Amino acid sequence: MERHIEVPCSGELIRELRAGDYLYLTGTVYTARDAAHKRMYEACDRGEKLPIELGGAFIYYLGPSPARQGQVIGSAGPTTSSRMDKYTPRFLSMGMKGMIGKGKRSPEVIEAIRETGAVYMAAVGGAGALLSKCIKSAEVVAYEDLGTEAIRKLRVEELPVIVIVDSEGNNLYETAAIDYLESI
Repeated sequence: MERHIEVPCSGELIRELRAGDYLYLTGTVYTARDAAHKRMYEACDRGEKLPIELGGAFIYYLGPSPARQGQVIGSAGPTTSSRMDKYTPRFLSMGMKGMIGKGKRSPEVIEAIRETGAVYMAAVGGAGALLSKCIKSAEVVAYEDLGTEAIRKLRVEELPVIVIVDSEGNNLYETAAIDYLESI
């Protein structure tokens, strides 16, 4: 199924999404990669307020390249999501609702997605230059000293992603492999 949705979105809408759905996201998405996740996790351990509100947030695992003159952002391809797996269950329990990256997730993350009614989506790796055209504004909102790994607030329009793990824990990487093997 193909859907155009505004993000952040309601938990009700997230529960309607199914592994394999093609989505075009419009709205607010934050970027955060390994270093930012580590910092936020450690801030939680110390009982500090996080620099962004995780409740309802969609996080794009992205460390963009520098923007060329006249561009909002440089290449904006996804980072391998498993690098954030040790932090993800905690952030999901704090209300994060969507993640965009590439690659498989751990069984613990998939269970946390199911328990919290969240969704994991993939953007096409290697298509960062094309994906950057969907980003209409980008503003560093935290951890500027991390450079490319700083947390950014993005306004996206029609950012193409595919649902990999839906709120019921269905995993496209597993079901697609089974479907393929059954077809040969």
